[in-house]
Amino acid sequence: MAMALMLTIFPDTVMLSACVVLTLAAVIFVFWIQPDPGDSAPHRSQLDQLMERRDSIYDNLRDLKFENRAGKYAEQDYEQMRDSLENEAAQVLLEIERVTGNQAPIPRRDQV
Repeated sequence: MAMALMLTIFPDTVMLSACVVLTLAAVIFVFWIQPDPGDSAPHRSQLDQLMERRDSIYDNLRDLKFENRAGKYAEQDYEQMRDSLENEAAQVLLEIERVTGNQAPIPRRDQV
């Protein structure tokens, strides 16, 4: 009863109070979150990205070969996908050589 009386007497004050409380709750929620340490990590270099792409292509080639042996693909489809991945790998390797200045080959990350 008292709440109904209060709403009829001070409707603007109640609405304003509700808005302030909700705004404060939203601001506290947004700014109370602790930053993730990964957010402040340095960005990966172009070489890191290329090496990751190279490793991914090699993994895809390995998986493709396994799936072909399991009979998942027709021989023509397998050869087409394999050729596409091999061409992509060659392009990535050339880009790695360009970035590194034709230095010694860089081993795969999972072999280190």
